[in-house]
Amino acid sequence: MTAIDFEIATKREKYINTVKELRLKDFHNDQPFLMLSDNLPEGQVYQEFRDGHIELQEVFSVGSNYGFKTIRVLTSVEADIVRKDYGLF
Repeated sequence: MTAIDFEIATKREKYINTVKELRLKDFHNDQPFLMLSDNLPEGQVYQEFRDGHIELQEVFSVGSNYGFKTIRVLTSVEADIVRKDYGLF
């Protein structure tokens, strides 16, 4: 492994650990964990809830306030794929 490869791997590990800490903090505060994805259409996000389910949601704004509308709940298989993509599995 080259020095650059090592540095990239180290930074990725720190990033994943930070994301995991933020996720647990959200769950501890009874808040859903928001996940943005370049694979989703603009204005859509994933929200993972403490009970483990993940919803695909549309973000909308009314004035300066933002809200979420649930499009659908992911299946457990789909939720696992999303978690894996984010390094949360």
